[in-house]
Amino acid sequence: MSRLSGPALRLTVLVGESDTWHHRPLYSEIVHRARAAGLAGASVFRGIEGFGASSLVHTARLLSLSEDLPVAVLVVDEEERVRAFLPQLEELVAEGLVLLDRCEVVRYAGRGVGGSASGAGGAE
Repeated sequence: MSRLSGPALRLTVLVGESDTWHHRPLYSEIVHRARAAGLAGASVFRGIEGFGASSLVHTARLLSLSEDLPVAVLVVDEEERVRAFLPQLEELVAEGLVLLDRCEVVRYAGRGVGGSASGAGGAE
């Protein structure tokens, strides 16, 4: 596990929940490629409502028929590592939004072997 602290780059990829890459959810493909690339971590968040370039509103409200809710994939690592991952997104993301934000990592800790971490969160 790499130690990550201080200045970093946050990559946010906004796509639709029903977007796929070779019959696999696109968000899952992005997470697995980020892991294979050795990035520090990735998490997927499902939105409850949103719209993008098409201006079509997708919502999780009970009376809505929308099944293509917005999904955000967040990746944080050192700037060079995140930028090196961008060509893979160029291949994967046909429709969506890719954002880069400078950020500061205050704490990055994973679970030890056989141990457990307290608190919530998907990224280790």
